[in-house]
Amino acid sequence: MEFDFATPIERRHPQQFDWPSQKWHRYGDDVLPLWVADMDFASPPAVIEAVRARVSHGVFGYGLVPDSLRETLCHWSIEHYGWAIEPGWQLWLPGVVPALHMASLALTEPGDGILTVTPIYPPFLRVAERTGRRPQQATLSAPAAPGEPWRLDLAALEAAITPETRLLLWCHPHNPTGRVWTREELSGLAALVERYDLLVVSDELHCDLLLDQGAHHLPLAAAFPELASRILTLWAPSKTFNLAGLTTACAVIPDADLRQRFARGIKGLTPDGNVLGLVAAEAAHAHGEPWRQALLEVLRGHRRTLEERVANWPGVAMSPPQSTYLAWLDLREAHALERLSGPPQRLLLERAGVALSDGADFGWPGFARLNFGTTAKQLEAALARLDGVLRQTQ
Repeated sequence: MEFDFATPIERRHPQQFDWPSQKWHRYGDDVLPLWVADMDFASPPAVIEAVRARVSHGVFGYGLVPDSLRETLCHWSIEHYGWAIEPGWQLWLPGVVPALHMASLALTEPGDGILTVTPIYPPFLRVAERTGRRPQQATLSAPAAPGEPWRLDLAALEAAITPETRLLLWCHPHNPTGRVWTREELSGLAALVERYDLLVVSDELHCDLLLDQGAHHLPLAAAFPELASRILTLWAPSKTFNLAGLTTACAVIPDADLRQRFARGIKGLTPDGNVLGLVAAEAAHAHGEPWRQALLEVLRGHRRTLEERVANWPGVAMSPPQSTYLAWLDLREAHALERLSGPPQRLLLERAGVALSDGADFGWPGFARLNFGTTAKQLEAALARLDGVLRQTQ
């Protein structure tokens, strides 16, 4: 089956409609947006048809999570990850970011430490403060040389743990670096979790977008079943199938006590399921695999293009992302920006008219995150603008 990932879709000024999007409307009409993790591709045809059929019913009252959706996710898990989950382990929620905050409220007490590892998706850094907990951070080990991967620094992680630490917010695969953690790194992480009696929320949102050929995702809870009573796994179709606006995610919690504790703690904090989001999630996991495979080929090509361009930007470094459609750029030594003052993201916005995500929001100033989940034409237009700035050697 052929899917169109080449034709740009008008999102800023769609004809006859006013559908503002965060990605395309935060900045002016002359800016090309490569920032928020939102692709510019239409979702799988099977998803669009399923949502269209649901809309045609015309009634959007309170819904229930259908058994068929639970069974579909069970099938997806065993087929793609080799992890046999059960329908009863699933709690469907209005998104991963709300789930992070709900986990803090449900599983910890005021004053407890919430630990995460930077650089990290910005909402991770806000959870503790927003929920009256103690923010704690460790840092990843930056690449020793251009092109080498970011690594989990187990010593730094252990040093950040205190007697107050109760919950680890983990990202697997990692946003923003695109790292797919090795079994060795995960084993070291698991040992610390057990040694210090921690709970873990494992955000595995990008697990279906591994870019290296033959790579397979191993859920943290599947890799270490002995830690099942400590791990809450978060999945969603939002990144894989471009469904973020339908606000639907799933917490997979094998341990009954932990599952009940979480469910009790979030009562009244979350709405009933998004009836369109639930339909879309089921259609995506039941029928979206051919589309996903085609998408991966497009993203692999875009990654190659980006690697070639970054190689021609003096002083800019990037470890090729092993997953998702996000690239983490080290702009601290960018020759074209070194005599200018201000965050690189802001300078590139002003000088190139390209919007990236500011690394400071991820805990690492001087970096920027670039979203290459767009058409080749749109990506090329943005990279040409960046070339005009970053290839200069002042």
